[in-house]
Parts: sequence; structure tokens; C-alpha cells
Amino acid sequence: MSLVSLFADMTYEGARSVIGPFFAFLGASGAVVGFVAGFGELLGFGLRYISGIAADRTGKYWGTALLGYAINVLAVPVLALARTWPVAAALVVGERVGRGVRKPASSALISYAGSELGHGWVFGFREAMDQTGATIGPIIVALILFYYHGEFARAFGALFIPAVLALLVLLIAWRQFPVPRHLETKPIAVGGGQQGAFWLYAIAGACLGAGFADFALISFHFSKTHVFALGLIPLLYAAAMLMGAIGSPLLGKAYDRYGNAVLVAAFAASAVFAPLAFLGASWAALAGVLLWGFGMAAQDTLFPAVIVQLAAPERRATALGTFDAVYGLAWFLGSTVMGLLYDRSFVALVVFSLVLQAGGLPLLVLAGRKSRRLTS
Repeated sequence: MSLVSLFADMTYEGARSVIGPFFAFLGASGAVVGFVAGFGELLGFGLRYISGIAADRTGKYWGTALLGYAINVLAVPVLALARTWPVAAALVVGERVGRGVRKPASSALISYAGSELGHGWVFGFREAMDQTGATIGPIIVALILFYYHGEFARAFGALFIPAVLALLVLLIAWRQFPVPRHLETKPIAVGGGQQGAFWLYAIAGACLGAGFADFALISFHFSKTHVFALGLIPLLYAAAMLMGAIGSPLLGKAYDRYGNAVLVAAFAASAVFAPLAFLGASWAALAGVLLWGFGMAAQDTLFPAVIVQLAAPERRATALGTFDAVYGLAWFLGSTVMGLLYDRSFVALVVFSLVLQAGGLPLLVLAGRKSRRLTS
């Protein structure tokens, strides 16, 4: 499944690295970029609630994952045919929808190895493979854009290859491990009262998500203000993903050893990406992008590791989907507001981002305390 993530992320993160400049090329505004990015996340995260429940009730984790991955990765090369920003917006949203369909099922599949290997480690390793693919994909796109002088269609078309590889490896994994629940040799004992801790984590995640800008808006900013040349923007995204690839397994191991304090420290560090990325010159902006990549990796590694330990095995996809639905709604609202603020004031955007993320940190502390009391 981590190999699937590698090829899938090569595909859609390769495209994502230039979505902002692509929308600028098609004549979209900052508000459009913020809305499309947020709306895609809203649908994608919202569908996780439905797909998580469906996967738990039917037990068809593999089928749900395959359907989602197919939509997720095949929408990307079709961007090569887009000639207007509404068409491109529909495909970007479609890619997020596919990710939303498959995410709870695929995370539940991976969680069954976590009881023995450590949940932080398995999600951290998966995220490291994610981010490795997300490093390679943008580099491929950057090279194509450089060689063909900014031809977006060629860059998107080339991503058809890793899309097909992701689906082939997924089918092989399905054949090799048809009943992944049998891998869980040390089932987690889930006691009563965990719902309160779950909702504290969900609200904290919502605050962090609402204040965390999408890279589409960041890259749009770089393109509009000429902080970086067009050919460098996908390489910046690759650097952010490389930061995540290095940090994810370390964060996972640290979480397995030190627990909730790792969440608080990681999200406090990544929160300062906004002033660096939107207000800084080239070196400060680079630091902001790297912190943004670290924050994305922290979210994708640490939150699933926490949530799967608050739910019974037969309810994990539901819990993951519910958490992601709350997070996605907050991401949509935050992205929309930040897109509107971008067209008016960079400073207001940065303040909005910092205040919301800072508001999530005390909630993480409370959630960790409540969770420890319940398990002690």
C-alpha cells in the first residue's frame, strides 16, 4: 500500500505542484484558486465520512480503495485536455473526490499492521513513501515544463504512467492480502468514553486545517509576485514533499514513544509557514514552503495514528472518515476566506492563518490529557 501511495502521489502531487500557475495561465483569480482548492477538499473530505461508513458496513475495503484510486489518479492526466479554468477546476475537484473515496478504506487497511509495528511508524512510513512520490512527481513536471517551455499539457499527460502503476500495484496488494484484518496480532482494547477525546482532536484538526493554506494559493502567490520563476515552483513543492518524506517516519517513531506532545510540538512549529511564505522574500519563502511540507506530513502521519486508537477495529474507517469530514469542511471554509483575503491583504491572510492554528494547540493538549485518563 505504501508503494501504491508512492505512485499515486507522483501523479496527483506532480500536478498539484503547478495547479496555481496553471490557473493563472488560464486566467483565474486568487479567489477562484482559493475556492476551487477549498471546495475540492470539502467534497473530498466530506465523502470520507460516507465512504468510511460504507467500507466498515460492507467490509469491502479493497473495492472501495480501488474505486477511489482510479478516480483519484486518472483525473490528473486528463488535465492535459483542459483549455479553460472551469474545466480544470472540475478535474481538480474530481481528483480530490477520488482521494476522499479511497482514503478511509486505505488507512484502515494499513492500520492492521500498526498493532505490532506501531501506529505512528506504519502511518509515518506510508507518509514517507507518499512524500517521496510527491517529491519525484513535481521534479518530473518541472523538467518537462523547462524542456518544453511551459507546456502544461505535456506535463500532465506524462503523469499517466505513474497513475497506471499505482493501480497495478494496488491490484497485486489486494491479491496478496485479501483479508488484512488477519495481520492484527495485537488488537487494541478500546474502552468507553473515547468519543470525547475524538471530538476534541477533531475540533483541533479543524482549527489547524482552516488555517493551513493550500499549496495552490501559495504557488499562485509566487507566480503573481514573481518571488520565484515558474520553473522553480514545482521544485519548491518537491522540496516541501522531501521535507515530509524525511520527517514523517521520524514523527511516527516519536509519537509511538512520546505520545501527544509530539503533535503539539509539530503543529506549533509548522504554523509559522504563513508569514514566511506570503510576506517573505525568496529565502524566507523557501523556509515557509519547507515548514508547510512538514506540517502536511505531520497531519497525514499523526492524526490517523491517534484516531485509529480511539475506535474499535470494525469502526476505524468510520472514525477516520468522520474526522476527515470535519477537517475538510474547515479546510474549505479557511481556504475560501484566505483566497478572498489574498486579493485584499497579505497581512490579513497571515493573521487569519496564525490565529486559527494557534487556537488548535490547546485543544490538542486537552485531547491528549483526556485520552491518557481513559487508557490509564
